Amino acid sequence: MSSLHRGPSLKRSLLARLRGTAGDERGLSAVEFALIVPIMISLYLGAVEFGHALTIDRRVTSVASATADLVAQVETMDSSAVTDVFEAATAILTPYATSPLSIVVTSVVADEDNKTTVAWSCARNGTAHPDDSSYTLPAGLTQPFSSVIVAEVSYVYDPPVGQYLTGGITMGETFYLRPRRSLEVDLTSNCP
Repeated sequence: MSSLHRGPSLKRSLLARLRGTAGDERGLSAVEFALIVPIMISLYLGAVEFGHALTIDRRVTSVASATADLVAQVETMDSSAVTDVFEAATAILTPYATSPLSIVVTSVVADEDNKTTVAWSCARNGTAHPDDSSYTLPAGLTQPFSSVIVAEVSYVYDPPVGQYLTGGITMGETFYLRPRRSLEVDLTSNCP
């Protein structure tokens, strides 16, 4: 009989404790904090990664622009001048890694029928276009017996945090400029 007597008493005691803790708000802030912190950290890291990616994308555009501009300013190029152009353009990426950067600079010439072909092409960490191969340009960039300097730049950005989720992000830019001092920029030696 004593075990029957204890059952309802134990039940009442547990119910009384539960009623007492139902209104207790101690630790509620800690639980809310534990739920919100992962979301806030993810938002912060995402904003940092987005900022880095945006900065690198703008620098890739600057590298393409600078490469085409430096080549378009001269009448002739040799291997050391091409190396200097690549070094100057690559410096724009500082302090970011330059190993994922690919630069291809190409001189595209138009014949009397305005058919465009590659006069020469040099690359750094990329593949140059074969000489005398056909090259399609956007409409209106050339006229018969003219030329265009084309700088193609790509960069594979591996976000430090997001690489496990997305892998590398390839950013690219192509820039077109006409030579300034002559109708065509000549390459007097082989590419570096």
